[in-house]
Amino acid sequence: MPEQAIEAFDAVDIIRTKRDKGELSTAQIDWLIDAYTREYVGNEQMAALAMAILLNGMSRREIKDMTLAMIASGERMDFSGLGKRTVDKHSTGGVGDKITLPLMPLVASFGVAVPQLSGRGLGHTGGTLDKLESIPGWRANLTNDEMFAQLRDIGGVICAAGTGLAPADKRLYALRDVTGTVEAIPLIASSIMSKKIAEGTEALVLDVKFGSGAFMTDYAKAEELARTMVELGRDAGVATSALLTDMNVPLGRAIGNANEVQESFDVLAGGGPADIVELTVALAREMLSLVGQPDADVEEALKDGRAMDVWRKTVIAQGGDPDAALPTARESHTVTAEADGVLVRQEALPFGIAAWRLGAGRARATDPVLHASGIELHAKPGDTVAAGQPLFTLSADDDARFDRALDALDGAFEIAPPGTSFERGPLVANRIG
Repeated sequence: MPEQAIEAFDAVDIIRTKRDKGELSTAQIDWLIDAYTREYVGNEQMAALAMAILLNGMSRREIKDMTLAMIASGERMDFSGLGKRTVDKHSTGGVGDKITLPLMPLVASFGVAVPQLSGRGLGHTGGTLDKLESIPGWRANLTNDEMFAQLRDIGGVICAAGTGLAPADKRLYALRDVTGTVEAIPLIASSIMSKKIAEGTEALVLDVKFGSGAFMTDYAKAEELARTMVELGRDAGVATSALLTDMNVPLGRAIGNANEVQESFDVLAGGGPADIVELTVALAREMLSLVGQPDADVEEALKDGRAMDVWRKTVIAQGGDPDAALPTARESHTVTAEADGVLVRQEALPFGIAAWRLGAGRARATDPVLHASGIELHAKPGDTVAAGQPLFTLSADDDARFDRALDALDGAFEIAPPGTSFERGPLVANRIG
């Protein structure tokens, strides 16, 4: 019988240290992540540690060590052979957040490579891959060779991340979701940044959201997360900055999958909702500035069709038909204004939950997504409305879904008396970096 290897540390000692507000050494963190990846450290032990981290935090050095250890658990990609500068964007997620779709082709139209390794939605936040799978034939899973070829030839790609990037994070991410430790800033920061650094991009812009529909509802916590991630990126040699953006109100007018793809198409065609255009342009400027093009005229690239050309090429390269009709729902239900006035409140989270209940999202990772389900907003905060005017329309293939969706929206919007003044704060509240 082979002799069992002697482990360098004991998981229980590490848990006790963090439980008692102590600081873990680099060697302890390296061992822990390696041992968890090879399943020597069990989920119950990692769950206890995650809760201790949530309650007691980690130092800047500990978070850096955790991030580097998770990167070391898998492969690292290298885009240096492309002959182009590379820049990526990561959003912490929200309601109606389809910005990646118009942003990737817009930035790629300036001759840089944009490797958007994206994910799927869970709960009220939509997933970029789910949205794009509304396009007939489009596929999310590409080999590394296919991804590199598309970046070289077209300039941009949106696809699923390979299983080899930060495998330790994949285990820990799933565990956090079921142990009430999702909100731990050290774990969020190391999770996001381990994948982005392992991805090998030269520059990274973070869209960190705050408000009702955001992962971090509190602005101060969102700012702390943004600063932590910017520091992690810079420590790893990645040019990194962050925009703090308002997610109290849904982004754009479409919430769902197919309808968000259509809205993205409208933006690339030179139209679309003002807030989607504003944030797309702000992020594009930030991304291009990090790779040496601070004066790029991104608005012109939306207007003159350059960004649309890249979009169409990437859809075709991934098996999709950019001219195909998108799925539409069989049933719809429109909610109208009960009185004349000014729409002064439209909370993002309840609208996200309503879209989820219509089938646009999933409760479990294995659930299917109904691409035609969703919500169209006919009015946004600040708009004057008349009694009987449509406020929003719910869509689904089964009208039995409407009641639960409407329950989620009870009290989620408010119409004030005519003449009420309304002023919303800026969409981009701050820049860090």
